[in-house]
Amino acid sequence: MRIGVRIPPCDRADRVADTVRRAEKLGFDDAWFPDSQLLWRDVFTTLTAAALGTERIGLGTAVTNLATRHPAVVASAARSVAELAPGRFTLGLGVGNSSVGPVGLRQTTSAAMREGFGMLRALLDGDEWEFEGRIRSRLRDPRPGLPLQLAASGPRNLRLAGEIADGVILLSGISPATLASAIARVREGAETAGRAADAIPLTVSAFCAVTDDVAAEARLLKPICASIAQNGGAPFLALAGIDVDVPAEVEGIYPDLVHAEDWATAVEVCSAWISDEAVLRFAEEFCLFGSPARIAERLQALHAAGVTGVLLQHVGSYDPPAALIESVGASVLPALLPSPRGKANPL
Repeated sequence: MRIGVRIPPCDRADRVADTVRRAEKLGFDDAWFPDSQLLWRDVFTTLTAAALGTERIGLGTAVTNLATRHPAVVASAARSVAELAPGRFTLGLGVGNSSVGPVGLRQTTSAAMREGFGMLRALLDGDEWEFEGRIRSRLRDPRPGLPLQLAASGPRNLRLAGEIADGVILLSGISPATLASAIARVREGAETAGRAADAIPLTVSAFCAVTDDVAAEARLLKPICASIAQNGGAPFLALAGIDVDVPAEVEGIYPDLVHAEDWATAVEVCSAWISDEAVLRFAEEFCLFGSPARIAERLQALHAAGVTGVLLQHVGSYDPPAALIESVGASVLPALLPSPRGKANPL
């Protein structure tokens, strides 16, 4: 199973590339970059610096979108990064979220995503595409075979991902019940399209903290838990025994709960709806919080459930995940290495 880490483009591209190099040195398999034009530096500029500054680590967007960026623009940018990191770049796409909200655009619909995937594949493969029903054009110097992955959480997009994507970034967390449901929807989509479901890579996004005080670290997750409930995820939380009710609008948090600039204030505000007990349950059920041995054990369980990769996240959007990279690299990744006899190290 591939172990990746989310690295926001929260600083100059060359400094972010330093963080990627450190992750590569410590043994991470992938570095994933989110894309939000008002929150961070340009993701493809950052990817270019990371590609030029590394040799082995996989690079990907998690995720960019087809709303603020036209698919033809995305195809050109992706091709350009892939040329600098042959065999190492994955284009992850999503509905838009923090990219579209701050500029008043709507998230990409499933129908538009399906068409966008078709356009991207055609252009990257060197084929012509008919734009607006009247102009046929193609991408010079295409990049056939570049992997296109789709991030999904709801049933419709999970099935769509199973139908059309080269891999799926699951936003369900690692709770066994929600993860099993998400994987089942992906497999339904794959079967509809006549694809081999077991051959589709599944990467799970999960918040992670190596700690001996889970309760204290879990408290920082209150804005995340509140955002999930606020955006239709309350039934998923309820499956894990977490019953919360968050108002549709929360005042005083910019730009939103997940990307709050003042995280301490966001935690305090969300304490009105998310108790310490509820968020501890969330951390234990949906996230990778705990000792190195506990995290390694749960990663191995994910692999046994059919997950092929994880995308580890730290809490926060405007600082690099340096502490997470150091702690996981020093204490979790070594526990996942095979023993001299070819068996997993005992936990």
